[in-house]
Amino acid sequence: MPQVKVFDMAGNEVSKMRLSKTVFGIEPNTAVMHEAVVNYLANQRQGTQSTLTRTEVRGGGRKPWRQKGTGHARQGSIRAPQWRHGGIALGPKPRDYRYSLNKKVRKLAILSALSSKVLDKDLVVVDKISFEEIKTKKMVEMLKALGADKKALIVMPAVDEKVIKSAANIPGVTTALYNTICTYDILNHDKLILAKDAALKIQEVYDK
Repeated sequence: MPQVKVFDMAGNEVSKMRLSKTVFGIEPNTAVMHEAVVNYLANQRQGTQSTLTRTEVRGGGRKPWRQKGTGHARQGSIRAPQWRHGGIALGPKPRDYRYSLNKKVRKLAILSALSSKVLDKDLVVVDKISFEEIKTKKMVEMLKALGADKKALIVMPAVDEKVIKSAANIPGVTTALYNTICTYDILNHDKLILAKDAALKIQEVYDK
């Protein structure tokens, strides 16, 4: 059962916390994490790219020259793909890139991502994250004290507008709720900062 230190917002160690082995202590499955990240990125694609085929390009209705006797190759339209300003052959058209992963695969990917953060010592547990007012400077000071002043994912147990807005203008810093985290977000940040209550709720959700 992995054990981590619990810090306050000033970066001082206040206690220790034992984490669930089945959530934060499994052997990370790299292949499954990769599969989950590819799935996430595919689902983010809008799929609105579109090119014009030769039938959709304006003009080109008249045959440019007669079929035989000119010395040129035969041509039926100046909007064929080989012509400048012609249509695009086999170009992209609007499509839906979304696809779903098996529920067990998604769960294993998240558990692997959480466990990899523990193994790499990139998981930071904070006893409580709260601010009296919306203040970006206070958030920056907290992140610096926790050694997470690069890309950091802050996971909260409930919506806290003061925390969310205090982090909104800091490049590389993202806030999320314990029940909205995904494999991509965990792996895409250098540090994973969990409020202690959020860590307990993550264990409740995934320790089944």
